[in-house]
Amino acid sequence: MSGSFCGNWNYPTAVWFGAGRIRELPAACAEQGIRRPLVVTDRGLMGLPMIGQIRGVLEEAGLPAEFFGDVQGNPTGADVDAGLARFRAGGHDGVVALGGGSALDVGKAVGLMAGQKRPLWDFEDRADWWTRVDVEVMAPVVAVPTTSGTGSEVGRCSVIVHAESHTKRIIFHPRMLPARVICDPALTVGLPAHLTAATGVDALSHSLEAFCAPGFHPQADGIALQGMSLVRRALPRASADGGDLEARAEMMAAALMGATAFQKGLGAMHALSHPIGAVVGAHHGLTNAVVMPYVLAWNRAEITAKMAHLARVLALPERGPTAVIEWVLALRAELGIPHTLGEIGVTEALISQLAAAAVVDPTAATNPRPVTEQGARELLECALEGRLP
Repeated sequence: MSGSFCGNWNYPTAVWFGAGRIRELPAACAEQGIRRPLVVTDRGLMGLPMIGQIRGVLEEAGLPAEFFGDVQGNPTGADVDAGLARFRAGGHDGVVALGGGSALDVGKAVGLMAGQKRPLWDFEDRADWWTRVDVEVMAPVVAVPTTSGTGSEVGRCSVIVHAESHTKRIIFHPRMLPARVICDPALTVGLPAHLTAATGVDALSHSLEAFCAPGFHPQADGIALQGMSLVRRALPRASADGGDLEARAEMMAAALMGATAFQKGLGAMHALSHPIGAVVGAHHGLTNAVVMPYVLAWNRAEITAKMAHLARVLALPERGPTAVIEWVLALRAELGIPHTLGEIGVTEALISQLAAAAVVDPTAATNPRPVTEQGARELLECALEGRLP
């Protein structure tokens, strides 16, 4: 792999980027004082050769690691509790969060909860609840993404399902941002095309919603624009050829950039996607991909100037919201993304429940157009029928 796709970055945290850099995991642990790591990963990775490789790298460096791999696709509080129990029982002193967004979110939550006396839900992203955290008993976290979508490796929160209410809750603290991140695009080589597509459009949704969010944040806007440019160039290639390491590297960077940019805010794509994932168990990135064109069309009047600028950056043949929506529709079709919510398990009977949850989701607050319950219903109905607003 070309040296131009390798580097050490310190924004928003220390990122060691490049193919083969998973070999530096022991050094990352050592920097954080981790001598006995708990590796938190997901069920899909536990049987892959990658796990054996990483176990070998750690053991060769004298780090006796235990692997906790019982994390589901839309992780619940029970997943965090199970990981926390394993952390405490094993006398671990740090976490390696390894995998897609679910494993990264659970790993960060385990690190947060390592020595807390309050329950997880007391640290939900509301008002100043984050100040309840005792930072002295948090455990250090090293993050290693194996997909290119959520960007949770550079995020300050975890999205966890509250099973009793069937809602996704955002657990937040500034110190949840991993102190070290290893982005090794070689770990994503061979990821199935459908997962490459779903996670890749998730990365796109982060940059796109951040760019559309109201407010003055030129740093986030610039990062979002470059992230979307990378997605346009690299995602079709990465999905078509799982071994295209250059495209994999660009998508891994795009995912990291999307999560950096959305410090500015998200919007209705995520406000709809969170309850859909909690209720029907749909893949988060896939859900964002399905609702994306409907939300863009619904927001059209408020984002016209921004979409004209984005169309220029992406070198689209036309300008404005219609051009961007048409590009999104064409990209989804090329990637095999479903066109309607019905294709991923949403039914008309769920619309009222999902709309009510979307309105109170924290990400709704930074949508360019105020999200009302009636508006959320309209969006869900359009996405269910395959009809742009």
